[in-house]
Amino acid sequence: MNYIGKWVFHSIGEMTEDGELRYMNAEEYIASPMPYIDENDAEEVADELAERKKTVGMELRVLSDGTLYMLMPIPEGVSKEEVDEAVAAGEITLYDGMMCDSPKKWEERDGTLWFDSGIHGEVFGEAADPWVKATDDDGFFNFMSFRFVKGE
Repeated sequence: MNYIGKWVFHSIGEMTEDGELRYMNAEEYIASPMPYIDENDAEEVADELAERKKTVGMELRVLSDGTLYMLMPIPEGVSKEEVDEAVAAGEITLYDGMMCDSPKKWEERDGTLWFDSGIHGEVFGEAADPWVKATDDDGFFNFMSFRFVKGE
């Protein structure tokens, strides 16, 4: 598979009461219950919906130079001037009009995409490998509870 290009949000996983992992597409996720906020508080609901819309707007860019960008859309209602000020102050970085962290390294191993998560630590006293397998047998790029599919 050619991993280079844009990957777009496909679904987000949640644990059901039965302990099963269930994936929701964008529409299902946006419409799903919000038990961790006061759903009677219009401002809290609006904030949560804005966060969910940013989440489903996430993209990944896998570049031929061995770098990978995790991109988040600029929140609704933020002006170009506000974005320019935040960039100038070093508060955010933009790539292709979206907010991003520092690029991550990626490589192909045995036909699957791996990337350097940047997460360092120990497991049972041994250094943990920050490289994680990103793609599964179904062709999804998996990151945390998110699944992405190859776009353009």
